[in-house]
Amino acid sequence: MRTRPANDFSTRPVTEDICDRILEAALPEVPFEGWTWKVIEQAAVRAGYELSMARSVFPGGLSSALDHFSDMADRLMLERLEKVDPETLRVRDRIHTAVMARLRVLYPWRDAVRQAASYWAMPSRIGQGSRIMWRTADIIWRWAGDTATDYNHYSKRILLSGVMASTTLVWLDDNSQGVTETEAFLERRIGSVLTLGKAIGKIKSFSKPGRKTGRTS
Repeated sequence: MRTRPANDFSTRPVTEDICDRILEAALPEVPFEGWTWKVIEQAAVRAGYELSMARSVFPGGLSSALDHFSDMADRLMLERLEKVDPETLRVRDRIHTAVMARLRVLYPWRDAVRQAASYWAMPSRIGQGSRIMWRTADIIWRWAGDTATDYNHYSKRILLSGVMASTTLVWLDDNSQGVTETEAFLERRIGSVLTLGKAIGKIKSFSKPGRKTGRTS
């Protein structure tokens, strides 16, 4: 899977371009002002648009803006991954590489990620936040070559969503050189979920209708 370069304004959809420009203008203010609709509107003006443009491209308000922030991170992640051939890596290394690539492109905006995590943690927003995390997990698995269409498709993405959520929390407070603590944590979590995923697969396979269990009546 490939994505257009983040700065290739000639080929990106117009709305995506505008959203990116507004968020790029907003991100330097977020550590000081937080994620607020006022910050988004002021960023739209600084980016050269009318104040009303913010509502036009983010019809869902701040939730739409933060949804696009995650989408922008996904595209930047894929841009970085263009230099990596997943076929040369084990599956666990593909996932590790992709998750760390996303965290690295987000590093300059770590405070914004922290505040976005707090925003999505509100009970009324958990559902949408989970769907956004699922979307990223799906993008990573597809880049990694996953073609599953059965229950594995969903279980892999659910498990990876959990891995990304917990790893992000570690990353937000990781002051180690090169975020080595985050990498080590991620490696352990991937090992755990791959083991769990295999176990779930065996259980599902074992419980299929018509499968012989070896039990006698």
